[in-house]
Parts: sequence; C-alpha cells; structure tokens
Amino acid sequence: MQRFWERFVINHLLGCDSVFCRDADTVMDAVEFVLQNFTEMNKLWVRMQHQGPGRVREKQEKERSELRDPVGKNLHVLSQIEGVDLEMYKETVIPRVLEQVVNCKDDLAQYYLMDCIIQVFPDEYHLQTLETLLGACPQLQPTVDIKTVLSQLMDRLANYAASSADVLPEFLQVEAFAKLSNAIGKVIEAQVDMPAVGAITLYVSLLTFTLRVHPDRLDYVDQVLGACVKKLSNIPKLEDSRAIKQVVALLSAPLEKYNDMVTALTLSNYPRVMDHLDNRTNKVMAMVIIQSIRKNNTCISTADKVEVLFELIKGLIKDMDGATVDELDAEDFKDEQISGARLIHMLYNVEPEEMLKIICTVRKHTMAGGPKRLPFTVPSLVFLHLGACVQLVRQLQGQEGDIVGEQVPATPKKIFLLLTQIIDALSTAPSPELALRLYLQCAEAANDCDLEHVAYEFFTQVFVLYEEEIADSKAQVTAIRLIIGTLQRMNVFGVESRDTLTHKAAGYSARLLKKPDQCRAVYACSHLFWVDDQDDIKDGERVLLCLKRALRIANAAQQIANVARGSSGPVTLFVEILNKYLHFFEKGNQQITSAGIQGLIELINTEIQSDSATPDTASDAFLASTLRYIQFQKQKGAVMCEKFESIKL
Repeated sequence: MQRFWERFVINHLLGCDSVFCRDADTVMDAVEFVLQNFTEMNKLWVRMQHQGPGRVREKQEKERSELRDPVGKNLHVLSQIEGVDLEMYKETVIPRVLEQVVNCKDDLAQYYLMDCIIQVFPDEYHLQTLETLLGACPQLQPTVDIKTVLSQLMDRLANYAASSADVLPEFLQVEAFAKLSNAIGKVIEAQVDMPAVGAITLYVSLLTFTLRVHPDRLDYVDQVLGACVKKLSNIPKLEDSRAIKQVVALLSAPLEKYNDMVTALTLSNYPRVMDHLDNRTNKVMAMVIIQSIRKNNTCISTADKVEVLFELIKGLIKDMDGATVDELDAEDFKDEQISGARLIHMLYNVEPEEMLKIICTVRKHTMAGGPKRLPFTVPSLVFLHLGACVQLVRQLQGQEGDIVGEQVPATPKKIFLLLTQIIDALSTAPSPELALRLYLQCAEAANDCDLEHVAYEFFTQVFVLYEEEIADSKAQVTAIRLIIGTLQRMNVFGVESRDTLTHKAAGYSARLLKKPDQCRAVYACSHLFWVDDQDDIKDGERVLLCLKRALRIANAAQQIANVARGSSGPVTLFVEILNKYLHFFEKGNQQITSAGIQGLIELINTEIQSDSATPDTASDAFLASTLRYIQFQKQKGAVMCEKFESIKL
C-alpha cells in the first residue's frame, strides 16, 4: 500500500505534466485529496495504540514508530505541490493539518507531526502563519516534548532571518517575538506539571532567537530574563542540575553575543536570574563574568554599573547563606580571589568625582568579604587607585567639598585618608607585612603629590606597624630594606621631618636580631644622607658615620663567629662595606678618602690571611671583582684616575 501511494504521488501529483498542476481547481483537488489521505492514515496510525493486550503494547508502539513515515509523507507532498501558495497554505492547509494534530490526542503523533510541519514547509510560511501554528501548542498533550518543537521552530526562523537582511522587516511586521513569547507563556501555563528545566529551556531558545534576530532590542532580552524570573519565583534556589545548566546557558548567551559586560549590566533582570543559582554555580557564573570582562578588555566606568557588577559576583567576594571560607578548597578559593582582585583593575573613569564614587562602591563590597579575602582584594583596590589618586589630587588641589550624593570627601588629603582606612582593614586579616608595603606605596604617592604631612603620616603608620605587629626576624629585615629604599626616594620632606624618619630607620636597623642583618641595614642607611638628585641631601659626615658603624658591627660579627665556631666567618660583610666606600668616593663625598679605602682593603687582607679565617670561594671572588674594578678606574685616566691613583692594591 505504501509503495502504491509513493508511485501515485510521483506520477500523478508531483509530475511536471500532472493534471493536478494545470489550474487552481485541480490544485485544490490535489490538496484536498492529500489532506483527506493524511487524515485517514493518521487516524489509522493513532488507532493502532489501542489494539492488542497490554503485554504487546510496547511492541506495537515500536511498530507505530516505524510506520510514521507514510503519515508524514503526506505533509511532504503538500509542501511539494506546485500552486500551493502562501494564501492557500494559510487558509486551507495549515488549519486542516493542525486540526488533525490537536484532535488526535496522541502524544507520539502530535510530536512527530508538529516536527514534520516545521521541517517540510517553507520558513516564510511559518512566519506568516506563526500565530496559527503557535496557537496549537498549548492544546497538545502535556506529555508532548513541546520545548523541542518550539526550539526547532525558533531555530529555523532565526536561520531565515540570518539568510538576508531583507526579511527582517517581516519579523517586525508580524511581531514574531511577541507571539513566540506569548505562546511560550501559554504553554507553560497550560502544562502545570512542566518541570523547571523544561520552562527554562524554552526561555533559552527564545533568548537565542532574540539575540540572533533582534540583537539591538535589549528590552526583548530583559523581557525574556524577566519571564524566567517569574517562572522561578517559587524556587528560591535551584537544585536540579539540568535546570542549573540551562540557567547558566541563559546567563551566558548575552555575554557571548555582545562580548561586552557593560551591556549585560543594563539588564535589570540579569542579577535576579542569578539569585536562583546555588552558591557553587553562582561562583562559576561569577568567574564566567570576570573572564568575559578581562577577555574583552571591558572597562566599567560608572559607579552604578560597578554596583550591579559586584552584586552579580557577590558569591566570590563574600560568604553566602552561611557558607564559610573554611569550607572551601584552598586552591579554588585562591583562584577565585585572584580573579576578583584582577577585576578591580578594570574599573576606571577619567572624571574625578565618578572615580571616587567607584572607589567608594568597591570599598563597600570588598570590605565585607571577611579577613581571609582582604589580603587579595585590598592590594588591588589600593594599587588601582593610587595612580588614579595622583591624577585626582593634582586636579583637585585646593578644592574643598563633597561628591554629590556620597559622603566621600574630594579634597586631596582626605582621598589618602580613604586609602588609610582601606589598608587599616588588613589588621583583621592579619597581614602586617602587606599593610606595611601598601603604606609605603601610599607614602610615595603622597610624595608625588607634594603632600608632606600626608606622606609623614603614612611613614608614622609604617613605624607603628613595624614596632607592634612585625615580630619575625626575617620579616623585620625585609621591612627595614623597604623602609630605607622608600625613604631614600622621598623628596617632599623638610629637614626636620626627614631627620626624624632617617633617625628612626637607622635605629631600627641597628636593633635587628642578627649582626649581619644589622650591618647591611646600617650601611644601607648611608644612602639616606646622600641622594644624587637632591643637592640638599648630601651629608658626607653622616654617611661616613653609618659606614664606620657598619664596620664595627661587621667586626663584632667576626668575633662572635670566632667564639662560636673557633674560626672567623667569611669577609663578605667587609667587602660589601668596601663597595659602599667606593660608591660614595666616586660620588664626590669628601669624607670618604682614599686612605680610608686603603685601610679597609688592608683590613680585609689581614682577615683573609689570619689563621682563624674560613676559606670562602664566593667571598674571594667578590673581593677579586672589587679589586679589578678599582684597577679599571685607575686606568681610566683624567679625574677618576687621579682619585684612585693613591689606592694601592
């Protein structure tokens, strides 16, 4: 019977010389014939499910699936008959076919036939009869996989829209988005038992359609997200992994389409959808957002958008719903916080007032992250804005007043006060070494802004922190080196302030636990009294005092080594001090004489030749390199040759 039907169709209905293709009446007769045959075959196909006892019903269902092709063949024939134009399709074909689909009440038949309709008829016909086609969807059996049917329809329409720009006005004319949105709402309402994953999948398909056909209509995108929020209103947190996956797809679609997180931040319903994710997935989505921003080098330039952004990634920057940091994997936590810290560097605005609003917004969110997050977020917050603050301070010098709507002072000194408050929060971590480094960075920024009092206050905080919080000997050594290096670069201090600070630095240097550390810190302090690019800081006497003091400490270190081990230690400290003598000698320090250098060389040679000396290859190489340098200077000629001539090697 099937072979007969296929030969008949080919020879009499679809053939080029078929009598059914000659005029409108015969075309209508052909259509009526195929529709009648479709109706009867479908009825027969549907009745097969009711035949036979229950034990063979499964076998019959399999047979029914195999016999569906002849039924669908009728629809294919209808789509191929010449003369079936849009008007005939709209008035006759689609109403009759859908009537049969709805009335058959069989889920297998309904799904298959809806799929056939979508696949065999032209996209243009679907678009022009969209309301009729969608009207049948809520009437289908609840067990029909309607989400797949609608997804295929929207995918075909989106491909049709992408095929030519000329067809886009048709979508607007027929209001395709509104009809699809209403149909999805009616389907979800009609199928009360539809699980959340089914509804979300429909909205994912609708959003995909919208982004492909109407990418410029952000109101459509937000409307889809809002409809999803409404559907999930009775589900505070999703637990179904399939539904969670679909929500992630829904949220990721705008990011992938626009490659611009700023666009997503304008969608009011975007964060409301994210609120339905569990904590783990919320973090995953937050990481996706951050990666999108960094990948596309997106700059977030307004405080309002920063506020929305930090609400979206709040799962990363603070504990959610009773979850604590201790429950997290250490490596995962570190990766999350590093990502959050990098994000802060993407926030910037050239306008001083807006930038300060951004600072205030970021500070509000990051400070609520808890002590374990602060060491990651605070440095980024400080370093991001130190450069900006220098620019802001220069623009705002002499201004007074507050930013409108925010209690954020806009005066130069108070900008740095804000940074002080941020760094102070590290005391709860606690991270004193990190806080010390940040204070020194702020001091340098204040120096660049010519704010002596502010810079002095930062150094005061540094010394207080050093005294009260940094107890580890190695950490103290590192801190002293940082303090000395930063203080050397400062040019904003008056004589009294600089003397006070250098005196403190020298005092702390001399009180380090180990003699070698003391020695190195003290001779490093000599640079605080002789700065090349500052003519008013060239105190040769105090430089010499530092070097002599370092020499005494080096001698003491040798004696301690001799008592403890029965032999003196290597002469490395003496050679290091010799290099400092040579440095200041070249710079023109009149207190450093060739005689003093000569005496130090002889002292080193004496130490090396003593019976208690410990052989050390590194120290010997260091000394040999230093002596070669002196010899090189002697051979230079001119002034340098005269300076070094009196030094005997």
